[in-house]
Amino acid sequence: MALPPPDPQFVLRGTSAAIHALHFSCGGPEPEIPVLFSGSETGFIHVWNLKTRRVDTALDGHGGKSVCCVETMGGKDRLLSQGRDQRICLWDVAEGRSAVTDSVFTEHVGFCRCSLLEVAQGRWLMATAAKGLDEVQVLELPSKTSVCTLKPEVGAKLGMPMCLKLWQLSCGSQPLLLAGYEDGSVVLWNVTMGKALSQLVCHQEPVMSLDFDSEKAKGISGSSEKVLRIWSLNEQQNLQVYKTQELVNAGISDITIRPDKKILATAGWDHRIRIFGWKKLKPLAVLDYHSATVHCVSFSDHSSPRERLLAAGSKDHRISVWSIYTQS
Repeated sequence: MALPPPDPQFVLRGTSAAIHALHFSCGGPEPEIPVLFSGSETGFIHVWNLKTRRVDTALDGHGGKSVCCVETMGGKDRLLSQGRDQRICLWDVAEGRSAVTDSVFTEHVGFCRCSLLEVAQGRWLMATAAKGLDEVQVLELPSKTSVCTLKPEVGAKLGMPMCLKLWQLSCGSQPLLLAGYEDGSVVLWNVTMGKALSQLVCHQEPVMSLDFDSEKAKGISGSSEKVLRIWSLNEQQNLQVYKTQELVNAGISDITIRPDKKILATAGWDHRIRIFGWKKLKPLAVLDYHSATVHCVSFSDHSSPRERLLAAGSKDHRISVWSIYTQS
């Protein structure tokens, strides 16, 4: 008989707003206090100390507008946040500081989260939806130099980019971008050449979220439909549908594959978090705790498998933190 799904290991409360973004910083060679960053609908970024399970710092840089993305840049002292105020802020949060050191104005009004990729020590690429409705801009950070603007061919009618994932096969190889669009397509872009390599219609509705495993050349996407689509990239860099996974209820806000590529988690409009094995997409667990839409899911980057956590942020103002399938 299957085991009943577990309860959260603990729940973080006190943001007084819906949670739209989560990001862990728990790795590092020296023993550090594990940290979880959360972005809220009211524009605050909360820095949670996972030992005390309390907020260490609250950062306010988006003028009360919802924070849709939070990422660290080479350690937990440098932070990037993106808000619905059309700004991306770079923060210095070392030693309790809470200073915005730089910002980028995106001129994009949608929900599309930016994507970061470290291409060299201290050098990053950032992809973000651009001013042109169907365009994606790629910048280099910290210089803010424009690398390229990715524009679909005339008449392509992809609509707005909804989700982005920068990646490269290995350090030094050409950076590539996967973008999910409003028309349900996933497009693979060569960032250096600024051109589309492959396009696949994965959904009949806008692609709400995607993640990609570059080792297996396999990705997954979700939309407002009752399906997950798994797709692969062949050696000619053509996207093709690999598998379809039916869901009980419609609506996926977020998908993330755990860094060890063993399992993945989805955030559902039906208030539930679903866990699947990544190899065969076998359903493993349904985590039922929240009383409203789950907006985001994030796995911790603990170096020890036993300490790995999963966090989920919801419209119900709560962050549930789970310890599941933590054997190596």
